[in-house]
Amino acid sequence: MSLLSAGAVLIALTLAPVSASGVGPATPPAGVAWQYQLQTSSSSQFAASGGIDVSLCGDIVLTSGCQRARVFSIDLYGPSGTTPNVLGVRAIERAGGYAICYVDAGTWESWRPDAGAFARSLLGRSNGWPGERWLDIRHANALLPIMARRVAMCERAGFQAVDFDNVDAYDNTTGFAISAADQIAYDRALAELAHHDHMAVGLKNDSAQAKALVPWFDFAIDEQCVQYHSCAQLDPFLRAGKPVYDVEYVGSAQRVCSTAPKGIDVILKALSLTASPWRLCR
Repeated sequence: MSLLSAGAVLIALTLAPVSASGVGPATPPAGVAWQYQLQTSSSSQFAASGGIDVSLCGDIVLTSGCQRARVFSIDLYGPSGTTPNVLGVRAIERAGGYAICYVDAGTWESWRPDAGAFARSLLGRSNGWPGERWLDIRHANALLPIMARRVAMCERAGFQAVDFDNVDAYDNTTGFAISAADQIAYDRALAELAHHDHMAVGLKNDSAQAKALVPWFDFAIDEQCVQYHSCAQLDPFLRAGKPVYDVEYVGSAQRVCSTAPKGIDVILKALSLTASPWRLCR
């Protein structure tokens, strides 16, 4: 039996999908270069831009030349790790870009300034990254207020959208009996948090449930759909005219880009997610 609270279930049942509103937040553009930089640079060269390199020109793999990013997904927090990256957002805006706020909504991270707000009973197994543990999303009533505070910080910092990470707990070994239905309810509630604060929202990695979730999300961000041959699962977003961004970490750049499906904006990065390396498939 699901452990979602009655309040969380009510939230999930009463939310209106994006398409029902008629008017929504500005969504990121498709068919452009996008950048995924979660690690800020400590170089003084980027101090005024919050550690974000907005001038980098990424090599286009299958043709000559390079492109600068138009869409950036960066961490909510700046170089200090404790305050929102306002300088990064402003630098992206000055460069004519679109700023997406990365927020981890599915795992607990020991280094975050609000790490103490999570009850220990909500922390499950490690997700494989040091200092990270899966969250028991069945207790959405305990988690959503924390996420709402993070989203509010994204909005105040000037971000235009939210990238909620690790929202595929049901498909991982978390230590909890999380169902696909639990995940859908939680993901929808997260989407509503972003829309409540007038920001667009991206579905991150839960591509297996894209068909059920596409009405609630404005775009999708995926990791390694080319490597795992799962890009077709994101077709509901493409058919709905919503942008799909993908990042690949392994494999030959030529092979990745020659096999990447049309319509998906694919980049190649290292797992460190620093500004570079950064290459583009188109």
